[in-house]
Amino acid sequence: MEAPNHALAAASASFADALGALDGAMSRLEIRSARFDDADALASLARTTFCETFVEGFQMNYPHEDLQTFLAESYSLEAVRGWIADTRNAVLVAEGEAGLAAYVQCGDNALPYPGAGPDAGEVKRLYVSHAAQGHGLGRTLLERGLAHLAGREILIGVWSGNHKALRLYDRYGFKAVGAYKFPVGTVMDDELILARAP
Repeated sequence: MEAPNHALAAASASFADALGALDGAMSRLEIRSARFDDADALASLARTTFCETFVEGFQMNYPHEDLQTFLAESYSLEAVRGWIADTRNAVLVAEGEAGLAAYVQCGDNALPYPGAGPDAGEVKRLYVSHAAQGHGLGRTLLERGLAHLAGREILIGVWSGNHKALRLYDRYGFKAVGAYKFPVGTVMDDELILARAP
């Protein structure tokens, strides 16, 4: 009889334990409405996840000054406090033992699509930190955001090269209806506008 490979068995057990711990950490995440005292942590998460997604993930070659200007303007503490204070918005965060791990922001539509109705809503931002990905958290937050906008036409702006996001939104009934340029400093990203009927 062949002797068991104890090193391999130990490594497999260790890997399984690590996966179990990660799954446990994900199951302990709480999804809740953002509070004013979350603003600093949420601003930090927003800057980090934008860079993880586009600079690290998609290797977008934004000039340093353009990127820093965009992050400072779009995800400043004042800007994020404005998201939370705006009663037309819903900002939901996923919080675990290590702090905030993901968020979704939705509210009234502001995308440049003339075909949108006056009461259209928009999923404005949906980001999950790299450490929390792979457990369906993005889908869960999307569904919570869609529930907040239930009964309305819903629009989403998404970078045209983000095929994973496009496939996800397609599964939820979104279809491309337009396009626009999204400025990151002086760089203009090609964005698609997706829409779903009420």
